[in-house]
Amino acid sequence: MDVSENFTQITALICEPSRAKILWYLLDGSGYTASELAAFANLSITSASNHLSKLLEAGLLKVEHQGRYRYYSFSNAEVAYVIEALAQLAQLKNKRKTIQSVSTGMKRCRTCYDHLAGTVSIQLVEAMQKKNYLKMEDKQYSVTKKGWDWLLQFNIKQSEYENIRRPLTRQCLDWSERRSHLAGQLGADLLKAMLQRKWFRKVQFSREMIVTAKGRKEIGDLFGVTVS
Repeated sequence: MDVSENFTQITALICEPSRAKILWYLLDGSGYTASELAAFANLSITSASNHLSKLLEAGLLKVEHQGRYRYYSFSNAEVAYVIEALAQLAQLKNKRKTIQSVSTGMKRCRTCYDHLAGTVSIQLVEAMQKKNYLKMEDKQYSVTKKGWDWLLQFNIKQSEYENIRRPLTRQCLDWSERRSHLAGQLGADLLKAMLQRKWFRKVQFSREMIVTAKGRKEIGDLFGVTVS
C-alpha cells in the first residue's frame, strides 16, 4: 500500500463521527473500557467494540488487560498530536464565535494527552521563556542551562533524557489559545510533577483540571504568574 492509500484509510478512520468522539475522549491520556467509550459516544457496546477493533488494527490505539477488563488508549503520543491538530481546524472554522460544546474551564486548564494545555499552560510556558528556562527553536523548545538547574526542584534531571526515543520537547499548538504549549517527554514529566505536588485537581470524566489553592500559590512563587 502506498502512502496516499494509507493516508486515505487513516483519515477515514479518524474522521468517522463516532470514532472521532472516541478519540476526542481519549485525549486525556487515560485508558477506558469499551463500555465507557460507548457511553460517551452514545453507541451500543457492540458498535463501540467494532470501532475500537478498527482503530486497533490501524495502530491508532493499544489495549491493556487488567483482570477481566480491557483498557483502550492511544498507541503513542503522535496520535494525540493529530487529534489535537484537528481541533485546530474546528476552532478555525468557528473563529468568529465560541465553540458552544467546550466549557470555559476546559479552555482555561486541561490535559492534552499527557501534558498540560489551555490558558494556564500558555502562561507557564511564556513565563519559562521570559526567565530564560526555555528557548523557542523551530518546532520545539530548547532547555537552557539555567532551565535544567531550575527543573531540578521537580526532580527532573538532564542526564535522564540522554537516550530517550520520544522528543524531549515539542511545540503543540493549543486549539483554544492559538499559541504553543509544551509537549514532548519534558511536558509529560513536568505535568506529572505538578500533579504530584497537587497543583491541579482533575474533573471526573473530563480533561478539564482545576487549579488548587496550593497550585496558585506555588505557581506564583516559582513562575511569577497569577493563574485562576
